[in-house]
This record gives sequence, structure tokens and C-alpha cells, in this order.
Amino acid sequence: MKLIRNPGFLFLFFYILGFLGQSPVDAAVKKYQFDVQVKNVSRICNAKPIVTVNGMFPGPTVYAREGDRVIINVTNHVQYNMSIHWHGLKQYRNGWADGPAYITQCPIQTGQSYVYDFNVTGQRGTLWWHAHILWLRATVYGAIVILPQPGKPYPFPQPYQETNIILGEWWNKDIETAVNQANQLGAPPPMSDAHTINGKPGPLFPCSEKHTFVVEVEAGKTYLLRIINAALNDELFFGIAGHNMTVVEIDAVYTKPFTTKAILLGPGQTTNVLVKTDRSPNRYFMAASPFMDAPVSVDNKTVTAILQYKGVPNTVIPILPKLPLPNDTSFALDYNGKLKSLNTPNFPALVPLKVDRRLFYTIGLGINACPTCVNGTNLAASINNVTFIMPKIALLKAHYSNISGVFRTDFPDRPPKAFNYTGVPLTANLETSTGTRLSRVKFNTTIELVLQDTNLLTVESHPFHLHGYNFFVVGTGVGNFDPKKDPAKFNLIDPPERNTVGVPTGGWAAIRFRADNPGVWFMHCHLEVHTMWGLKMAFVVENGNTPELSVLPPPKDYPSC
Repeated sequence: MKLIRNPGFLFLFFYILGFLGQSPVDAAVKKYQFDVQVKNVSRICNAKPIVTVNGMFPGPTVYAREGDRVIINVTNHVQYNMSIHWHGLKQYRNGWADGPAYITQCPIQTGQSYVYDFNVTGQRGTLWWHAHILWLRATVYGAIVILPQPGKPYPFPQPYQETNIILGEWWNKDIETAVNQANQLGAPPPMSDAHTINGKPGPLFPCSEKHTFVVEVEAGKTYLLRIINAALNDELFFGIAGHNMTVVEIDAVYTKPFTTKAILLGPGQTTNVLVKTDRSPNRYFMAASPFMDAPVSVDNKTVTAILQYKGVPNTVIPILPKLPLPNDTSFALDYNGKLKSLNTPNFPALVPLKVDRRLFYTIGLGINACPTCVNGTNLAASINNVTFIMPKIALLKAHYSNISGVFRTDFPDRPPKAFNYTGVPLTANLETSTGTRLSRVKFNTTIELVLQDTNLLTVESHPFHLHGYNFFVVGTGVGNFDPKKDPAKFNLIDPPERNTVGVPTGGWAAIRFRADNPGVWFMHCHLEVHTMWGLKMAFVVENGNTPELSVLPPPKDYPSC
């Protein structure tokens, strides 16, 4: 796999190949056609039909520049309903293009199309897109690369070449069938059978020599890797044998650079690193393996790709990196503690210093009665003991059109009662309340939200993603959040800014953001199994006092349920 040497050339290359006959005059409009279609794919000695975009696995990369308008026509040719989320794009006033099914849109039904039309404003870096319905994002995902505006260089050394590294999961069985069977039992779905890098498991798996991603590099150069964790349920370590990495960006926000032998990404997170090819010419494994520091089963197999210096024969056996152990909590906490916003005049960290509203959300697992389940119960997950029930029509449409009876706006700002959240495991009284309950927020409110893990059934790390916004991670800690002592330790100068935060196992994370994007915005755990069990909610952000600060009208081809 050759890397693209010059981002400007890369941009022009994809412009010519994929942008539907545009002329240079309208180059600021990028057009894509996404055909959702089934393709037969073989991995680790197993062949099966999978859902893809344009027959590609992973799907096509969306390239744009900061300031561009992007128009993506998605046509659904498969048996499943479909919707696609452009993860990390803020979609200002334009939730209609955000993508989560039944939150901002009804899904695209078989044989139908929908145009996602959005502007890329004030963002540059690596994001990604994925299906946002059922478990279809297991195979329906791809990268979004937003290049800086012309004349605005990276705030780090210009790389010689760059490439995307998308981490994923593979199931030998049809995952939708397996999930349905698990739900009928009231049991968790099966773990994946392999992890993948750019859709390939690598040579440590059977039948996978030909399913190995290879990057050829020249000695003495600097390369930019855009790394995306598209796995459904696994936090992942990533490293390259013999090479250090310099972290320069997370979730499409520049960071203060630091050097590390391994990085950690939760599902939904992205990280850009610089790699210097300053080692003796050889073949080096790039590898990813899971992080899990709770008593929860996980697919603990290692996926590999190859960093190959030019001139080295393919017969040379690659060197393996030494990644952190699966339960290396200290590495995880230390690594996340090094992430800081660049906070320069060109890229300031606009942390809200005055807080209008403080929220405290507990994250828990539970068990509810299920008369139709074989076990008589099913697993549930909740925020403030509320297990979210998906509506039958899109929440944004109900909000915009004042359709009553679809949702309530009484989501609690704190749990129904305080307890020792991270003490001994709690295994009794695990029923949760259920409902389609949202939190109403006045326009431009500054919010501080503390996400608190609990030991209901078990503690676990949770990657939480907020749609429509970036936020600042002003603090994290282990144990119970102390509202009297912990805020004094908050970083209000250069905290990391991102769209997905890892809540530590048996700990808490505090985030701040300004609610200046009107609409209905989903917030959920990015572990697909927890989202399915109800670990999700949404904010209804009211309009501002002018049309320019209000939700745009829905597009004419907006899908109906």
C-alpha cells in the first residue's frame, strides 16, 4: 500500500476520481455517491455476505477541506434500514444531516435515497463515518479526512506521506442474526472473532497472509498516521515495533505533541501520530490489542499490519511490538493524562469558565424482567437509572414540528438517590426505569457534566460520545466524584477537546461545553452492546432568539418512518 505523499495531491486525486464531474469553479462542493450494497467477503477462513458502501470494506474515505460543503447521496440497496452518522462533525443547526436513526432522522428504507448535505466549518483533521442503526457499523464505516484551508499549515512538521489506519472488529457469523438470538435469550451477544486494520486481520490469524495491510516507507522520513477506532465494543492499544509515535491530534483537534510507544483509543475516538522512519530497514508489525481492566470478557486477539521499509524482501519475518498488557490501568490513566489542547492563538482552547448548569450522570448496568426472553430477564443499561427507549419517529422531527407524545423533557439532572457508586459490586435491585426522556437546554447555556461509572453488576470503562458538539475534558478520576474537592483539580487552561471521552473503570470524567448548536443531540456510550441496552439519552437544545441561531428547515428528501 503506497502512501499519499502530498495532501494537496491526495485531495486533487480524489477530487478527480470521485467528485461526479465537477469543474474547478465549484471545487468547494464535494459530492459523493454511497451505494449501500451486499458483498461477499472472506476473512479468517470464513466467507459471508456483508453490508458495505460501494462494495468496499472499509468504505470510501470522504475528503474535504475546512470550509467545504459536502453532499453525499446515500442509496440503500440492502434488506436493512440504513442511516449514516458523520462522527465528530458538528452539523451546526443542521441535525437533519447528523444520521442517528430515530434521533435526527427516520432511516433510509430499502430502495430509497437520502442526501446528507452539510458544511465543514471550523474543523480540520481526522473524523469518521459509520452506520448508526442496529449493529451495521460492524462493516459500514470509513474515514473522514478534513485538510486545512490552503495556506494554513499543520502546527507540526509537514509529513512526507500520510495514511489511514482504521481499527475494527470481525465476526464469522452474521452479526445481526447473532445479536437477535442473544436478545431473545436475554444474554450478551458474542464477542468478535478478530480485530482488523483497514478490514484485514493480519498474518497472525489463519488464512490471512493475503488479508494483511502493508505500508511501504522510505528511511529517514516523517509519516502521518490517521488512526481511527471503529471497533464496536473494544478499547484498543496501538503501537509499532521499534518506533515511537508523536501524538499531534485527537478527535480532529490539535494537541500539545508528546512521544509514546503506544496509544489508546476507545471506540469512536481518532488519533493522529507522526512516525519517523529512523530505524534499520526491516519489516515491523503495527499491532492493536484490547484494553479491559474490568471482569468483562473481551476479544483479546492481536491484529497486525506491516510497516515495510523499501527494499526489504517480503520473506523477512516482521518484528512484533510490545503493547501494554490488557489490564494495564496505569498506562491508560497516564496516557490520557498527557492529552492536552494545543491552546495557541491560532488554535485556542475556549473552555467555559462560568458554568450555568451542572449535571451529574451515573452510568450503570441492570437487569429487567422480560417475559418474551428465554431467561425471563434481559440485560439493561441506564443513565441516572433511566434506560432509554427508542421512539418510532425521529426526535428532531418531533421537536421541530411540535409533535406531542413522542418524548418527555424531564430527564433527571442527577440520579434518583446517592449511593457508594464504585464500592462493592451491587447485584440486587437492578431494575431500571424506562422511557424516552430528554434533557431540555436553553440556547448558549454552559454545561458541566460529570459522568460517573458505577458498580451495578460491574464497573467498566465507557467511551461516551456527544453528537453535535466538541467538549473539554476538564477532569477525570478513580472512585466517586467529590464535588467539594475534585473541581479544584480541574484543568481549565488546556484540557483535551474531543467528541468522545473514556470514563475510567470505577471512576468519573467531567466535561464542559457551550450549548450553542440548536437541535436534538444524542449522547451515548460508544460500546454498541451498551447502546443497545439503553445507555443513551439526548439533549434538546432550544433555538436562539434569531433565525440565524435556530434549527434549519428539514430537507425536501427527508425520510419518513
